[in-house]
Parts: sequence; structure tokens; C-alpha cells
Amino acid sequence: MTTVGHLRNELLATFRRNPQIGFSTASLNRALKLTSAEDFKVMVQALTGLENDDLIHQDDNQRYMLGGKPQSLEGVFHGNEKGFGFVAIEDQDNDMFIAPPNTKFAMDGDTVEVTVVHQARPGDTRGPEGAVTKVVERKNTRLVGEYAPLSDAEHSRTGFIGTVTSHEKKLARYPIFIKDNGTVPERGDMIMAEITEFPNADRPNSMVGLIVQNLGNKNAPGVDIMSLVLANDIYVDYPDDAMAQANGIPDHVTAEDRLGRRDITDQPVVTIDGDDSKDFDDAVVAWKLPNGNYHLGVHIADVSYYVTEGSPLDKETYKRGTSTYLVDRVIPMLPFRLSNGICSLNPNEDRLAMSCDMEIDGEGHVVSHEIYQSVIRSHGRLTYNKVNQVLDGDPDATAEYGDLVPMLKLMADLHKILYKMRHGRGAIDFEENEAKIIVDDEGHPTDIVLRERGVSERMIESFMLQANETVAEHYNRMHVPFLYRVHETPDEDRIKDFVDFLATFGLQVPIKKGQQVTPKMLQNVNTEVAGTPEEMMVNVKMLRSLKQARYSDEPLGHFGIAAKYYCHFTSPIRRYPDLVVHRLIRTYAIEGTGDNVQTKWAEKLPDIAAQASTRERHSVDAERAVDDLKKAEFMADKVGEEFDAVVSGVAGFGMFVALPNTVEGLVHITRMTDDYYGFLESQMALIGERTHHIYRIGQPVRVKLEAVDVEQRQVDFSLVPTADTPTTDLAVPKQPRRQPRHDDHKAGAPKPGDQGKRHNAKRPTGHAKPFRNTIGSQVKGHATRGGNKGNRH
Repeated sequence: MTTVGHLRNELLATFRRNPQIGFSTASLNRALKLTSAEDFKVMVQALTGLENDDLIHQDDNQRYMLGGKPQSLEGVFHGNEKGFGFVAIEDQDNDMFIAPPNTKFAMDGDTVEVTVVHQARPGDTRGPEGAVTKVVERKNTRLVGEYAPLSDAEHSRTGFIGTVTSHEKKLARYPIFIKDNGTVPERGDMIMAEITEFPNADRPNSMVGLIVQNLGNKNAPGVDIMSLVLANDIYVDYPDDAMAQANGIPDHVTAEDRLGRRDITDQPVVTIDGDDSKDFDDAVVAWKLPNGNYHLGVHIADVSYYVTEGSPLDKETYKRGTSTYLVDRVIPMLPFRLSNGICSLNPNEDRLAMSCDMEIDGEGHVVSHEIYQSVIRSHGRLTYNKVNQVLDGDPDATAEYGDLVPMLKLMADLHKILYKMRHGRGAIDFEENEAKIIVDDEGHPTDIVLRERGVSERMIESFMLQANETVAEHYNRMHVPFLYRVHETPDEDRIKDFVDFLATFGLQVPIKKGQQVTPKMLQNVNTEVAGTPEEMMVNVKMLRSLKQARYSDEPLGHFGIAAKYYCHFTSPIRRYPDLVVHRLIRTYAIEGTGDNVQTKWAEKLPDIAAQASTRERHSVDAERAVDDLKKAEFMADKVGEEFDAVVSGVAGFGMFVALPNTVEGLVHITRMTDDYYGFLESQMALIGERTHHIYRIGQPVRVKLEAVDVEQRQVDFSLVPTADTPTTDLAVPKQPRRQPRHDDHKAGAPKPGDQGKRHNAKRPTGHAKPFRNTIGSQVKGHATRGGNKGNRH
């Protein structure tokens, strides 16, 4: 009889002779010429032993192969319309390339498990090649797309009435075949479909679904925006039980509401917002104290008093997470009755508030503070524009605001002190242009207007920042569970890359190996390059080195504003985390900080933090998609015109440019016709082989509008060469010829308009879309979002 040890050696030799082949037990039985059932049983034992010793493994088809089971990693799949994709894995610099046969029918945005098929070659800037082994979670269970009916014959043969096809390039290759459920749309209608069957081996390039909602014809006013809203999973309608709760709330402060609250309606608190704001969730007041210090009162609408824990309205606001601000509308977190009514700090109306009073010295330090529940009355609905005019000495505005003018000037002085304090500790201050898209009654863009932030906008931002810090530090020192807004210290490897990049421009950052980078170090870089041609490029590279801000139940600090403790306390009308912070404040004030209370919140807060962070990203994606749509629509009738622009991103396939009105588009490398251009990654530059022309971020250029695809939200330019284009002695090293990996990096990569393709990882050098507007999601975000304080720090 054959022994286990003997068969083990024979099996291992067979696998080593055929390292790429998978064997079934039957084929191994034949290969080893085993004849008896007892020998087959011994072979199975030997295979089990080899597998337990991690010398062989079983593939997805239950065939045995040489080597231990490949390590499984989890990441997000980023698909390309041509079938391949990349998987972004947390804490790994280079994305994993997935060839078309190895996607396992994953779709763009899906969370997947992957294994490495081929490790990256030494010196290759590309990541490893992998294979998807499992789709862990589908990003899209619903999709919005354009309906097209099937012919009667096709309907009879298949049972489907038509198809719904997404306008998104990465999803357009998967039409959804719609089952007949009694609803028959018209051709060109935009449909939200529930996916009931995803791509699989039997149906690799399509899906099956049901109609959930017909948004109307794609050309009807507002349908384009609503399609993007629903495609980004933004909730529009409120459930009946939530609306019933909202409608049952009194529209005025009752005697019962005032119990246990401090009445400070005599204080001259004011709201300062944009001209078109409708909901006011923060009010401020300031005066000089006898000891020379400043009293700053920040009073925030107490939404949590009305949106009670676990109620239908609470569940709906948790699900939404945030309000979404679009070019022509706001999709609010709270129903209108609350956001513009009892929860809005409207002038000359008593309102419930959560107050943070601070005593601030001449250096900007909070020397004492108090957080309490209050009743306030706004003494004025002021606007940024008018306050700026007052601070500039405009006589009309000064006369209009009368008795409030001295307080406003005092506030401006306090803001300067607070700003100096934050700057002194290392807060990184990135400025960016902010645009307001003007649309007509039918939603068509008529103009794009740049907004400038004046002293009043910065002043309110300073006050909100200080309140957020003060509240976060207060509850951290109480050692109780709390919800923080965190922006973690950048990874060492990313900072090293940034330092190496600076060195190529002669800029030095004194960071020793193993030393943790501080905000002050990066702020010094920011200061050093201010006003230089390299400023925009260095700032973009710096932003890419930073992590993304998020919510957490751990006090991890906020790197961007150099704050040890930070939370979101000041905007509960439009952000669920702020509402939760208010709820925590009330709970600890009324119920105390006993073990039961702390245990309850310690269990709840991690899920709340994760949900709030996710919903914030959905909202940001929807806002940007709508902005891009309307900017593309605004440019559609300007094809053939020339524009001054600035380079906003550089990649191997071309460069992105931004017009003064903030419209961005791609100059594909094939439209840079005066030379053959190569990409020098270390300099984030495109360099001409013959002319030695160089194009880098921040450089002014002249471009011609070549094409606009409104549905795809894409704008394509060509380069207009000018006599003053800079030249360089730098050269792009000749790259060795290599076998292309399917279609990932062929000859300069995407065609014009192909902005979505990922080349390396996490867009390290300007690949795909440029990092425009990333300040909002990573550090600050000066966007006033329809007059509300952005504070997306």
C-alpha cells in the first residue's frame, strides 16, 4: 500500500513541475497512476497535509495549485469603460491593476477582495497585478439611467420591456434590462432602477432590474440635476412618519421649552450669513470685559431638542447625514418647517440654543468658558456683504446697522487676534476661488460669478472654529465618549515624497527620518512659496500628502488647523454630527456621566462617525457632479473660442486647465501638437522633446475649447502655443520598451475626454481629475454653501 509520505513527495514534485496548472483530484489520481480506492484515500490525506502546511492551495474552481493560499486584501474597485480596473487598497501607495478577465464582474465603486497575481517589477512605478476573488459589497444597488424600449419581438422573446443605461462612462457598458411591472416609460426618460441581478458569468455585460421612479424626460427642466442627486444616493423625500413628527412641533418656543434654560434674550446676538440664506443656525455676540479680555458668545440652534433620539425624524436625519447644496436648490437634512422655522435663529424671535461663552485674552487664548442651554433672540439678520461694507467704512451700511457697528468692529479685532493665534501654532491656510453658478428659471446656467471672502466671512469662520475647539476640549477633559472631527497626521511615506519633491526646487523642510511632521513645518513651506511660480504646484502636492478629514469617536486631533481637539458643534441644521454633539451635551448635563450613560454612547458613536463620514462624501460627490454638469452646459455654446487658463493638473496623458471662472477641462496630449511631450513625474511636468517647452501646475496657458460633452460633464481643450512658453534643460528619461498590460498604459493612455482612467494610485501626480476643491474634503473648505458657514474642516 502507498504511504502518505511517499504520495506527499510525488504530489509536491508534480506541482513543482507544473506551477501554473490547477489539478483536480481526478487528474492527480490519473497522473500518479493510482488504481485502488485505498490509494486515492491516502492521496486525499496527503493533499490535506500539503494544504495545511501552506505548500499548496485550492483555487476558485477547487483545483489544487502550488503555493500557499494567496493573501487576500480588501479595497475599492475603480473600473474603466474598457473592462479593466484598479483596486485602491488602504495604506498602499500603488493601486492594484485588474485585467478584464480577473474582475469577477466587479463594478466601479464596489468593495472587493483581491489577491496578487504578479508583484510589481522593481523600479516600475505601476502597482502589482491582481485578481478579484470576491465582491464584498456593491456600491450601487440602484442606478439612474436613460430608458430605451425594446422591440415587440425582443419583448416577447425576453420578457423585458426595455433597458436603462447610465450616463456614467464606467457604468454605461452595463445596461439594465427592465422587467415588466406595469410601468412603461417613454424613450429618453430618466429612470431610477433597482438592480435585482448584477453581471455574472451568464450575463457578463448587463444587469436586470425594476423601475423604482421615473424622473421624467432627460431634457425636461431639473431632470438632469435630480438624476445626479439620486445617482449619488441623496435622499429627497421624507417618510410620512418623519413629516408627521415635524408637523407636530410647535412653531414657537413654549413655556415648557424654557425650563432649565438660561434666558439671554437681552444680549444683542446677531446672525451673519449670505444674502440668500434662509436658515440660520449660528448667532454671535461680543463685548470687551473690564479686564481687557474679550467675551465671545457663540449660540447655536438647538435642533437636538426637537429631533429626539430614536424618533422617526432622528432616523431620517441619521440616514441623510447632511444637507446637500446644489446650484439651484438645497436638499435639506431637516424638513423645511424646522430648518427655516423653529430651528432657524430668525430675527426678533425667541429660539432655543446651545451656547458656548468664551473669555479670550489678547493672545487669542480661551481663559475660561461655559457651555449651557439657552433661550436667545436674534437682534439682527446681518449679511456678509453689509458687514464688510461697515468694516470698510461705508456710510450707508454703517447707518443701517447703527448701534451694532461698534460690536462688529470689535468682532473684527477679535478675529485678527484669533487668526494670529491659529497661524502661530501652524494652521495651514489654503485659499481657493469659489464660484456661484447662476441659472435661469429652467435651470440653464447663464453666468459663473466668483465669490470673494471678506473680513466678515473670515470672522465668522474664526468664531465657529474657536467654539468647535472649545467644546471638543471641554468634553475630552471630562473623559467621556464624544464625537470628534479629526484630520490625522500625514503618513511618513507621503511626507517623504513631498519633501523629495520640494528638494527638486531647492526648498528644504527640516524633517529628520522618523520625526513626525507638524502643521508648522508645512505652513512654513506654504509661506516660503507664497507669490512664487511654484506656489500652486507645491500647494497641490502638499494637499495630496494630507489625509481626508472624517468623524471619529477618538480625539485624533485636526492637523490642518493645528488643533489638538476639534468637533463639529456649530451647524446642526445641516450636519447630523453637530446634532449628536448637542445631544451629548444635553445628556451629560441632565443624566450625568455614570457608567451606563458612557457605555451607551461608547457603543453608539463609532457607527454614527462612520455613517456621517460616508454621507458627507455622498453629498460632496453630488455637489461636484452638479457643478461640473452646469459648468459644462455653460461652456457648450463656446466651442471654438480661445481662453486664458492656468494648468491645474498634469499627467502622462495631458494636462488639466482651469479658466478664471473655475471651469476645468482636459488638454489631451494629442492636442499639444507643437511637439512630442513626455511626463516627468518628479517635477509634475510635461516636457517637449524638441522644443524643451515645459508645462507645470500653476502655469498660465492659452487654450481653445474643442468639445463639450454635457452628459459626461467633460470639457476638452487644445493647447494654443505661445511665444512666451517656458523652456527647461530638464529632459524626460527614455523609458524602456515593455509589454503593455492589456490597455492600461498604452501609448500615452486615455483619449480626449477619458479623464476617469486611473494610472498609478490614489492620483499621486495629477492623474485623472486634478485635485480641485479638495481643501473642502481634507482641510478647510471656505465654501459658504448658499450662505451657510462651510466649515467643512
